[in-house]
Amino acid sequence: MSNSELFDQKRKTLFVEVILPLAIAKTYTYRVPHDLNDRVKTGIRVIVQFGKNKIYSAIVRAFSTEAPVKYEAKYLLDIVDEEPIVDGSQLQLWEWMAAYYMCHLGEVMQAALPAALKMASETKIVLADNPNLDRSDVSDKAYLILEALDIAGELRVSDVVKILGQKSVFPLLKSLFEKGYILISEEIKERYKPKTKAFLRLASEYGDAEGKRLLLDSLNRAPKQQDAFLAFMQLSKTKEDITRQEIMELSGCGTGAVTALIDKGVFDLKEKLVSRFNGIDTLVVKDFTFSESQRNAYDTIEAQFEDKEVVLLHGVTASGKTQIYIRLIERALEEGKNVLYLLPEIALTAQITARLKLHFGNKLGVYHSKFNDNERAEVWHKVIKDEFRVVIGARSSVFLPFKDLGLIIVDEEHENSYKQYDPAPRYHARDTAIYLAHIHHAKVLLGSATPSVESYYNAKASKYGFVNLLQRFGEAQLPDIQIINIPEESRKEQMHSYFSADLLRSIEEAVRKKEQIILFQNRRGHTPFVQCSTCGYVAKCVNCDVSLTYHKTSHLLHCHYCGHSESPINVCPACGMPHMESKGFGTERVEEELEILMPELRIGRLDLDSTKGKYGFDKIIGAFDDYEFDVLIGTQMVAKGLDFGRVSLIGIINADTIINFPDFRAYERAFSLFSQVAGRAGRRQSLGKVIIQTYTPKHRVIEQVVNHDYEGMFMKEITERKNFQYPPFCRLIKMDVKHTDQQQTLDSANRLASALRSHLGNRVLGPEPPLVSRVRNHYIQTITLKIERANISIHKVKNLIRQAIALFELDKHNAGVRIQIDVDPY
Repeated sequence: MSNSELFDQKRKTLFVEVILPLAIAKTYTYRVPHDLNDRVKTGIRVIVQFGKNKIYSAIVRAFSTEAPVKYEAKYLLDIVDEEPIVDGSQLQLWEWMAAYYMCHLGEVMQAALPAALKMASETKIVLADNPNLDRSDVSDKAYLILEALDIAGELRVSDVVKILGQKSVFPLLKSLFEKGYILISEEIKERYKPKTKAFLRLASEYGDAEGKRLLLDSLNRAPKQQDAFLAFMQLSKTKEDITRQEIMELSGCGTGAVTALIDKGVFDLKEKLVSRFNGIDTLVVKDFTFSESQRNAYDTIEAQFEDKEVVLLHGVTASGKTQIYIRLIERALEEGKNVLYLLPEIALTAQITARLKLHFGNKLGVYHSKFNDNERAEVWHKVIKDEFRVVIGARSSVFLPFKDLGLIIVDEEHENSYKQYDPAPRYHARDTAIYLAHIHHAKVLLGSATPSVESYYNAKASKYGFVNLLQRFGEAQLPDIQIINIPEESRKEQMHSYFSADLLRSIEEAVRKKEQIILFQNRRGHTPFVQCSTCGYVAKCVNCDVSLTYHKTSHLLHCHYCGHSESPINVCPACGMPHMESKGFGTERVEEELEILMPELRIGRLDLDSTKGKYGFDKIIGAFDDYEFDVLIGTQMVAKGLDFGRVSLIGIINADTIINFPDFRAYERAFSLFSQVAGRAGRRQSLGKVIIQTYTPKHRVIEQVVNHDYEGMFMKEITERKNFQYPPFCRLIKMDVKHTDQQQTLDSANRLASALRSHLGNRVLGPEPPLVSRVRNHYIQTITLKIERANISIHKVKNLIRQAIALFELDKHNAGVRIQIDVDPY
């Protein structure tokens, strides 16, 4: 470009269309000061004022020389980035999500960017904990900010604006952040910590026969240490890595004897990475060989990728799917591509990372909400720079700025944890990943032991490729499943509290064999509700239409929707009688009752309450893995791929609460959950056992789980869904109408439903109150749209919905009413 052309470019009046991190219907246009013209690029952050005093960092979506027609464009204040932090493929994904999930582009931006990359007036900054940083070379303005932070401890961006007397403070804050002086929107959250285990090795001086003989002679006066050494020698014949616990169990000695041998230099301690993921508690190994079934599955996947964009891998628990994933990732990297590996739970992300780190080292990045905002921003920049070639993470990982994505793996694709419920965008990460792969011309592998009905249907219909892996890795076998008929056991007086005699006997037998037990009860807390036995009054939340759950640990009644808590009620506030009784049971109550029945047991609990705090989850899982507990009682968290070498028995305390949930997916989810829980039992050497206690032993889902009959479950479900028009044969759109006045909510919901019905007819169902019809003092009415897939344009339907909502919001009778849209609400 010549000097005259460059001069003309700088003198042009440019306008930028920006995305603000706000729930507003349109993008906004700003005018670019002439001196910033040559720095404007799509995907960079710019500083803008929106409203009277609010300042935001916005993303440039496009720029041109055309001014907005309806309003006068304000000047943007400054430019933050030299190079884009969001590229064209990301903007394409954002726009698709906003259109498909019927939300605003700003809401997608809010979900996509780490907080440290979307600064605003209310963003908080704190000093970094780094005493070695020299402040002598910072500018006067930067020193002024650091000095203010020394005094105040924490500042908002709006405070910095006042201190410096200028609106454009973001570039300065960005510089301080990158140099390590400050942290932006810092939250202290759990960081990934790889799982390690200590193993004992014999010191080299005792490696030969003569050294061992002399050592044994020297231990004659310490018989316990001698027994420990002999136990080590016996174990070393069959395995290389030996733990302290294994020596103690075989020799019968205490921990002191082993410690003494370590202190004497007989044993060396060596830390190694281990994995609790995917069935077997084995050391993570870098080199492995496929079994025949794994090799066949891998080859079939590769062949299917030739003409299919998406392939479904149906592999039973502990079949070795992870090893197939590793080989596919290696292949993608060899081709110069990047890989995204999605997992539904943060806990699983931490577990699988240890294994993948061995294979991919510093090429592997981890991304999920347990990292603080600054760590997430660092991962974002490393993906931009192509330093991370493989990213493993939870659902938010789909937003990362991948350059050349070649493969996306969605493990446990059936999990509803991939669905974002609040706030908007209410997206499903599996479906979003498939569209992301379409943008990048990448391949998608969906993996599950119990695939979702939709994915399996798509595979059956040849929309997806399909691969079966129905043989467990090594010698492991599927567990034996036993059904307990609770009414029959009660009649025979064989039920002890919530436990059948068979379950208690099996627990005793497992403990005697030094094996471990997992007990599953899908409700946390002690007592689900407290009721007056005289008048029937139930203690409810003051803000929500839901009963309060008693938690023994806090000795309070808690609402699981809004967080409200209050002291337990001893006297009924309705009739005044002191007859308040606890009804039902959660994980705390199961723990309490088992402690009474079997006081010698070491019991741990894994639920949302017990895993709060830093490393809460890892502490409990680590303790159970290290055999500090005999029994682990948990909610569905125990079904998420956590497997341990010692676990031989699984007990499902009450299967009926899951089966009888009022939802069209209840049977599918019950089958999936029971199968996943059952998959936790059994090791390579022994057959696992699962005991399911139920009031309905002949229920088809129970029988399908016993027979490991996924195909039977699928055929029954797909037939019913076709008959009653549910996904995958139609699309669902759920609209929640909310207001603090109950009658206003109903009236407004009826008006909206009528407007929609005039265009869509009987495709509009409701309004009707949901199961919980009041949350945080807002009453709710739900309108559901069932849209058939054939002969109707979903794009046109969504436009009709948007028009109906626009007219609805213009009506003064609907003032203060909020509408929340959820596309594919499952």
